[in-house]
Amino acid sequence: MADRLLLLDTPSLYFRAYYGVPEAVRSPDGTPVNAVRGLIDMVAWLITERKPQRLVCAMDADWRPQFRVDLLPTYKLHRVTPNGIEEIPDTLFPQVPIMEAVLRAVGIQVVGVKGYEADDVIGTMATAYEGPCEVVTGDRDLFQLVRDPSHRVLYTQQGLRNMLIVDEAVITSKYGIPGRAYADFALLRGDPSDGLPGVPGIGDKTAASLIATFGSVEKLLVACEEDGTGPILTAGLRRRIEGARDYIAKARVVVDVAHDVPLPEMDTTLPRTPVDPDRLVELGERWGLDSSLNRLLSALEARP
Repeated sequence: MADRLLLLDTPSLYFRAYYGVPEAVRSPDGTPVNAVRGLIDMVAWLITERKPQRLVCAMDADWRPQFRVDLLPTYKLHRVTPNGIEEIPDTLFPQVPIMEAVLRAVGIQVVGVKGYEADDVIGTMATAYEGPCEVVTGDRDLFQLVRDPSHRVLYTQQGLRNMLIVDEAVITSKYGIPGRAYADFALLRGDPSDGLPGVPGIGDKTAASLIATFGSVEKLLVACEEDGTGPILTAGLRRRIEGARDYIAKARVVVDVAHDVPLPEMDTTLPRTPVDPDRLVELGERWGLDSSLNRLLSALEARP
């Protein structure tokens, strides 16, 4: 059997860590390291529980890629500050480089690619990987990567220890759509959390009915071109979809995670011992991370 690959939506996890661990957790010099400590503990727990042989921490090199904004200017617009940058807590932003340095010193791959989001890195790696693959995220957008029996999403909305293991059956049960059609469903109904408006007049139930009936947005558009209507594709609904063709074409690119990100060469195999122990000791002492690092190193060493 091929090695299990664990792909982490790292921004999703470090935001959860930041809000889940008190800001009173600080380094010896008083710098907040709550998100750093929280992320390290999360990675240690995931290694222990999921027992992957390979692991990648995907990062946002560009949290709002220009190619998506050019197509849909509202994309994540509500998260942009007046000075044009991502709305992120002042005490979280400086912790991200510390996280990256620690993970690299351990020997865990940290991957971000200019012009792309972490989702795109994950999408490219997941679709290319032929073995068992699990994606850890709090973002439903990545449900589109679910492929039975090998590719699943570990959804963290209720916390890491209460993750929902999402396969095609879960998607069908929850949304009433084919298990591989989440992106089509999201495109039609929209997603306010990403500034995706959806097709006017189409909500969750209608979007689910259309995708369940036609299978995909592309097949729905073909049906709109054909004569006749029906109980699902009424004349009014048909007009709405026809009027939204331009939006649908653009949203297709915005909603779909990229599958062709130019990834660097890397070895995703998890080490049993840190690749740069001296650097790790330095980071642990400087930022007061010894207890969390010990848990991570123990989890790596104890892997079967």
